[in-house]
Amino acid sequence: MEKSLHLLESFKARGSDGQSYHVMVYEHLARMDTVHDPQGQWEPTGEAEYKLDDGRHVRVDKDGSMSLPDSGVKLERGPKGAP
Repeated sequence: MEKSLHLLESFKARGSDGQSYHVMVYEHLARMDTVHDPQGQWEPTGEAEYKLDDGRHVRVDKDGSMSLPDSGVKLERGPKGAP
């Protein structure tokens, strides 16, 4: 099964290290093989992935808290509409 990522949203976050980060949220899509459509149809898998704009992964816990697994930096989402 072929998979793809679809950008859902992006936002700024402040790290516990004082740095600003740009977080991108993607949903996983899977291409359904259909006989009638050679391009197939892309369907959401129900999985989401959070990454920084430089490609590093962001861990999101069940309570919604975010952190960078490689450094332990905790992220806090900035206010909506903030530059």
